Amino acid sequence: MAMRWSDLIEIAAARTVAWVPARSAQQSGICQAARAIAFLAAAFFCSVALAAEPKRVMLLHSFGRDFKPWSEYAREIRTELVRQSPWPVDITEYSLVTARSGNEKAEGHFVQYLGALFAEHPLDLIVSVGAPAAAFVQRHRHDLFANTPMVFTAVDQRRVQLSLLSDKDSVVAVHIDYLAALENVLRVLPDTKNVTMVVGTSPIERFWKEEVAKAAEPLKNRVTISWTDHLSFEELLKHAAALPPNSAIFWELMIVDAAGVVHDGNTALARLYNVANAPIFSYDESFFGREIVGGPLLLVADTSRQTAAVAVRILGGEKPGGIKTSPVQFGRPRYDWREMQRWGISESRLPPGSEVHFRNPTIWDQYRYYVLAFIGAILVQFGLIMWLLNEHRRRNSAEIAARAMMSELTHLNRISAAGELSASIAHEVSQPLTSIAMSTAAALHSVKAATPNIEKAIAALTRISNESARASEVIANLRSLFRRDTQQKGPVQLNKVILSVLRLMEIELEKDQIEVHARLDDGLPTVIGSEVQLRQVVLNLVMNARDAMRSAPLPRELLIESECIAPDQVRVSIDDSGPGISAPDLERIFEPMFTTKSHGMGMGLSICRSVAEAHKGRIWAAGGSETGSTFRFSLPGNGAPAEQSGGRQSAFAATD
Repeated sequence: MAMRWSDLIEIAAARTVAWVPARSAQQSGICQAARAIAFLAAAFFCSVALAAEPKRVMLLHSFGRDFKPWSEYAREIRTELVRQSPWPVDITEYSLVTARSGNEKAEGHFVQYLGALFAEHPLDLIVSVGAPAAAFVQRHRHDLFANTPMVFTAVDQRRVQLSLLSDKDSVVAVHIDYLAALENVLRVLPDTKNVTMVVGTSPIERFWKEEVAKAAEPLKNRVTISWTDHLSFEELLKHAAALPPNSAIFWELMIVDAAGVVHDGNTALARLYNVANAPIFSYDESFFGREIVGGPLLLVADTSRQTAAVAVRILGGEKPGGIKTSPVQFGRPRYDWREMQRWGISESRLPPGSEVHFRNPTIWDQYRYYVLAFIGAILVQFGLIMWLLNEHRRRNSAEIAARAMMSELTHLNRISAAGELSASIAHEVSQPLTSIAMSTAAALHSVKAATPNIEKAIAALTRISNESARASEVIANLRSLFRRDTQQKGPVQLNKVILSVLRLMEIELEKDQIEVHARLDDGLPTVIGSEVQLRQVVLNLVMNARDAMRSAPLPRELLIESECIAPDQVRVSIDDSGPGISAPDLERIFEPMFTTKSHGMGMGLSICRSVAEAHKGRIWAAGGSETGSTFRFSLPGNGAPAEQSGGRQSAFAATD
């Protein structure tokens, strides 16, 4: 039984290669190879042989397979043993039914049954679960299981008779600290005055009644402990339903009640829970999960894992008596959140390091990541909205710093143009003033004559009225051209704007010997915009054309055209016969502060582009003819044709 796999393999390999003679040194290599092959073959056949012989293990239950807490330990031990064992394990289970009554006389028949059952096929290991099973095995050790190794588990160290242990026995004991368990009740429910200790009448229950009474002695001045071993289970249920305030129930065991009725842990505890008017406590994790509040508990996994580890060591050949383990203690305190809520137990009363299980998930627990994602999305959206609002304010502010600046620059541009147009302004104003003066003199002469000529006087006065209106119109046009723009927009007749600029520039163009041709479409629709700004665009383009042709050879010609290029699109073209624009300058000509003139500010064409874009139009320049350039701007039409007088004009004389 104690022989290991490696021992069997060595023996088999030695016997397999014993026939190989070492005849010479040259043959020693062949001999070694043969030994290696033989060793591997032996290992293979031995492993197959061992695999075919599973380890036979018996689990002996104290009362039955369905009695808590031992049923939980047995289940976990089976799982752990299969997981940890390197060999196949054949596990059989039997129950010590006689432990319920303590009838040792009836045990004889069970001993005979087990003896007959395993006479021809001895067991490799016995694992007794619980104190009654351990006591049974110790009583019949020499008669029934003299040569079989054994592990006592799920048994309190007080229930193991150390004097009866042999070198084939190993113990995985637990330590039930009843004082700590009762102090836990008083810690979480400090107002507790009465504790009902649930215990039956079986031998093991009578033993633990005495042990609990000893352990609770230090608490006799703080709490009163009552016992249920004198009650049938039905009487116990009635008692639990009518407990006074500040009471608690401690579940020790209920295997056999005072009426002799046997109860398993699952059903009995569930029935008690359904009627009890006080919280229920216990010391074993196997009862944790619904009925008990919790506290420091013996954890099933701790004992089962250690039991399986000891069993595997014994099955591997170690002597059981040489394997020593410390008793399994209470684990970290565990509490059922549902019972805490039911009995008003605050988490602040729990011992440090406690675990709270079965907590009903809050909305935060259930949807934490969704809530975080939602909050994150809201924050991102809020940040984006704030950024957009700030950007909107900044852009509005910039468009207002920009419109004001553009208005100022446009005004300065017009003031600058006023200096150059002073001769035209003087000419435009002096003509009607001279005519008025002459007509006034003629009217006076006609009236003062010996025979007043009324008809001549009337004609002179009529000329005075007409010339006054003409002078007033000139002054109004000048004022509208050079006043600050109020940004007001309305229907504008582009042909009227063009003609007013040409009249204003008439003397300057004549002085530079520039012949003007105006081809204006009399069906041109109006555009929506600022008449002052559009007049400034035409004025800048005409003045640029005049400046470009000043040094050009004769003939010098300026052509201005207006046309409707689409039902809702108007275009104005200004062609000159100057030297033209170079390709590099053509790309930059509308940039602010860029100029090809020695006296220019570089703002005129930039202003023209800004005005055109503000009117949802565009402006561009081209090389024009071989010796000139062309500027065009287009604007969206208003749809209604402007009222024209005189039809389409094919020419415009720059003279009076």
